[in-house]
Amino acid sequence: MAAKPLLPVSDALDAIKTSITTLPAERIAISKAHRRYTADIHKARLSHPASDVSAMDGYAVRSEDVVDLPTNLKVIDESAAGKPATAAVQQGQAIRIFTGAVMPKGADCIILQEDTIKQNSHITIAEASDAGKFIRKAGQDFKAGDVLIPAGKQLTARDIALLASAGIDEVLTLPAPRVAIVNSGDELVEIGITPAHGQLVNSNGAMLAAMITAFGGEAVDLGSLPDKSGALEHLLHANGAFDLIVTTGGASVGEHDHIIGDLQNHPQSKVNFWRIAMRPGKPLIFADWDGVPLLGLPGNPVSTGVCALLFVQAAIAKLQGRHLQHDICSARLATPLPENDKREDYIRTNLSVCDDRVLIATPAEKQDSAMLSFFAKAGGLIIRPPFAKALGIGEEVQVIRFPTGF
Repeated sequence: MAAKPLLPVSDALDAIKTSITTLPAERIAISKAHRRYTADIHKARLSHPASDVSAMDGYAVRSEDVVDLPTNLKVIDESAAGKPATAAVQQGQAIRIFTGAVMPKGADCIILQEDTIKQNSHITIAEASDAGKFIRKAGQDFKAGDVLIPAGKQLTARDIALLASAGIDEVLTLPAPRVAIVNSGDELVEIGITPAHGQLVNSNGAMLAAMITAFGGEAVDLGSLPDKSGALEHLLHANGAFDLIVTTGGASVGEHDHIIGDLQNHPQSKVNFWRIAMRPGKPLIFADWDGVPLLGLPGNPVSTGVCALLFVQAAIAKLQGRHLQHDICSARLATPLPENDKREDYIRTNLSVCDDRVLIATPAEKQDSAMLSFFAKAGGLIIRPPFAKALGIGEEVQVIRFPTGF
């Protein structure tokens, strides 16, 4: 019997997006909204500043009183931030004012502190500014009702400050899907434990947790599974509910690979596809586990990372109802590439800019999926379609740039 053809990458992505149901939006406190995506526009409830305020330390005066200089004015009150003056400025008067303080009634001009000489309750002014200078007008930054944040924006720390200053304490956001991480393999030890002969530190769990957070999800690392039939079912039933399950390892065809077997044997699971036409990442699994989407990634760390970039990120985006757009650009090869075979190839590459501002891609000499050192330093992945022709130095390739936090 002929082997079943490997599923193309594009078909695998379509299957994932079609099968996953988007979660509802949720309203959360802005203190918890950093890096969340907005589900709607957000308008200011307050104007900023709410009143005309001083941008400098000095004296609030009437501009008509400082036309002929030098002049002498009587200081009648003080306006500080949070403590506005109660008096209004009349002819021949001034009010001491500090940065951020509300402008007193009757004043339209700020005299800088260094341009005055104070004697008892009077000041002598030798130099004056124009009316309105050094005054921040009410609503200068934004006015109540202005749209501050559009829908679909990932909130930065600066956005949080903007929303807070506008009187907004809660935001409507896309969900942060709860993603379980399960790493499979008898050889794995947890971070901080020195591996014995034949063992490896579980780097995949830490990498996936960081990536899932960067993609907008909430990562829950359930630890490592032994290479034992039924272990996946036991672990998942012992833990809480999740929106997505991501496993690593146990996805191939070896006698010690039990993830695919557990999925096929579990009565409430369904394998949607297994194995795709991709390098690295051929053993990728997409399944349903008791109604929860499950992505089974290969165990080699580079394969895990590349599959997370393409498939885990796509799954999280669909759970959020968000359109995912990779940063794909053109680059010129620094070294030749051979003809590709039937699998779509994702080649780890350094990226640099030459003197004429052209982006240069320098692929790693070895594309071993267990080699993390170059993967950690790489700037992106060259996309090589199936059966792509050989390319020489200087020829153009398409590159997925790694996103921030990946």
